[in-house]
Amino acid sequence: MSLLESPSFETISSPIKSTTHSDGSYVLALTSLGNYYVSAASAPSNAIHLFDKSSLKCVQTLRGHQNATTALRTVSGIGGSDRHMLLSAGRDGCVVAWDERSGAPTIQMLTSGRSHSVLSFDASHDGLTVAAGTDLQKEDAFILYWHVLLFFIRLDPRKPAVPLRVHGSTHSDDITALHFLKNSSSPTSRQILLSASTDGLVSTSNSAEDDEDEAVLNVGSWGCSISQAGWIHGSSVNRVWAASDMETFSCWSNELDMLQNCDIRHPSVHSHGRTWVTDYMITCHNTKRSDSNLAVFVGSNEGDVAFLSSENVTDSSSPWTINSVWANGHTGVVRSVFWDENHEILVTGGEDSKISAWRCPIPGRFSGFDKFTRDEDAMDVGSAILKRERDDEMDISESEPVRMFLSMTSPQLLIVNCLTRRVKKVK
Repeated sequence: MSLLESPSFETISSPIKSTTHSDGSYVLALTSLGNYYVSAASAPSNAIHLFDKSSLKCVQTLRGHQNATTALRTVSGIGGSDRHMLLSAGRDGCVVAWDERSGAPTIQMLTSGRSHSVLSFDASHDGLTVAAGTDLQKEDAFILYWHVLLFFIRLDPRKPAVPLRVHGSTHSDDITALHFLKNSSSPTSRQILLSASTDGLVSTSNSAEDDEDEAVLNVGSWGCSISQAGWIHGSSVNRVWAASDMETFSCWSNELDMLQNCDIRHPSVHSHGRTWVTDYMITCHNTKRSDSNLAVFVGSNEGDVAFLSSENVTDSSSPWTINSVWANGHTGVVRSVFWDENHEILVTGGEDSKISAWRCPIPGRFSGFDKFTRDEDAMDVGSAILKRERDDEMDISESEPVRMFLSMTSPQLLIVNCLTRRVKKVK
């Protein structure tokens, strides 16, 4: 299997800024929230850290989860709100929505007495439904659904919520990935939930259906343990990608027919005095800046990261392209990456406890940010630009509906906000 070098290929040999988890814990996951990059730490702390984007200084630490934080994500519109909110899941059987200003949970969603770890989760496009996947205990692995608005209406938001519905036969082993279909214009399609499991199955379900036998829409069998999966958003057709514990990559149709199955370690470069060999896959990222709408991030055991893409991920004969390599930023396995496309920044986190921010050129052309980032003061030069853009993005906090939500003094305030939106839509 061939690996071609992009005409705009570049090796970025030093990060713009770096920082570390002070306790030496692994960086398990990364995301972005407003002015911050957010990381999930491994044991012993299991904490969640917020780092200022311009300086990478830690400005807030959330207590995280007991035993381990398993998933981290920023979602918008939770409970009908206009603001972005940080959600996390853990082996304590809980999904938490955080108030990063106070450092306390805003919502806690529990597995309702089941002694299960939560391994994966996602929130629906409208923010009213949260789904979570559990590990296998005895013979059961569950997909749990919470209706967030009902939770605010019926209960004190400070008290843990129990699931609205539970599906227990979609998978027969740990549920490692859950993703709602969010790019569809159809409200019905937005209810579709993709799930993947170590039982080797990828599945799509109707999240609004109580009867699990009626809820499952499509099932695909890979025959190997699936560690990750996600949607590939297309202009007309959505597809699915999946990764296994054996470093294999697959692509599936929207009806979950397998289109490609390959070992992601096989494409390599040994030419022009340059060598790249993939040791493991880190994750994939949806982007319109790749021909196939998918960026595949892979790593080496030495701690380097590469961005691979394919003109057609559905075709096993289509060659892969290496677009960029980020080198010398880590000394071990890189566990997580976050691509901040708006600012052409890639954030990486590894088992060496380091978090590094790199410039990330857009495939096919040289980065407009490039001229600012070739010296050690690059982040400081660019921070004024990023701050102005972030300030513009955060102006929504002055709007009355959002201020009502942020205050959280009464569940009725949230209901008024949501009802106001519905009236506007009717008009």
